[in-house]
Parts: sequence; C-alpha cells; structure tokens
Amino acid sequence: MSKKEKLETRVRNNPRNVTIGDFEALIKQYGYIKEGGRHPMAVIGKRVFAYRRTNPVLVPYVAKVLEIIDDMEKWK
Repeated sequence: MSKKEKLETRVRNNPRNVTIGDFEALIKQYGYIKEGGRHPMAVIGKRVFAYRRTNPVLVPYVAKVLEIIDDMEKWK
C-alpha cells in the first residue's frame, strides 16, 4: 500500500477523528484547495465544497469529501 492509499483508508475507517492535515492532504490527492473568503474550498474535479478548518474536522465535511471522491472514481 502506498502512503496515499493508507491515508484514504485511515480517513474512511475513522471519519470522526480526522485531523485537518490529513483532511487537506486527502483533498490535495484528488484536487486542490482554493483559499479566499471566509472558508477554504475543496475543488475536486468539477465539484466545489466549502469547509471550516477545525481540528478534528467535523464528520459531515469528511463524509461529503469522501462522497465526492467516490462519485469521481465511479465515473472514471
């Protein structure tokens, strides 16, 4: 397993305890982070998702990013 696969597995197995560093690293694997405004925005494919920087990251934010990643993988 590569580092990227381990990170994604760790986030999927424990979405309640994801650090902001792991969360943003996962976003950067599949897209990029757009700064500006009140909250940063995760841009993955054509989808844009705003999130708040808290540590640990709130579960709905983790679930939404994983959903976007799954949808993107499904359409490849």
